[in-house]
Amino acid sequence: MTSNVGQNYPYSSETEADRAARIGSLVGAQAGLADKLAAETTPLDERERWWTWKCPTAGCAGILHVAGYARDLHAVYVICDGTCAKSFLR
Repeated sequence: MTSNVGQNYPYSSETEADRAARIGSLVGAQAGLADKLAAETTPLDERERWWTWKCPTAGCAGILHVAGYARDLHAVYVICDGTCAKSFLR
């Protein structure tokens, strides 16, 4: 299996409350992240649980958390809680 295919499978899931808390923590810790999310995402719909993924960045052990829907794209916008702190589309 190529790494590209393997990275598309969810790692786990988290409750809406856990997801919102994690994103809130990341927004508070990363300068400019709130503005970036406002510019690049639209609000999420109501769900009880959201998927999480392992970060695909080499050397980063972070988990990707859903931050919103990508604006003008058909994708979920995720933020890494690890050392790379990158955003990705899923």
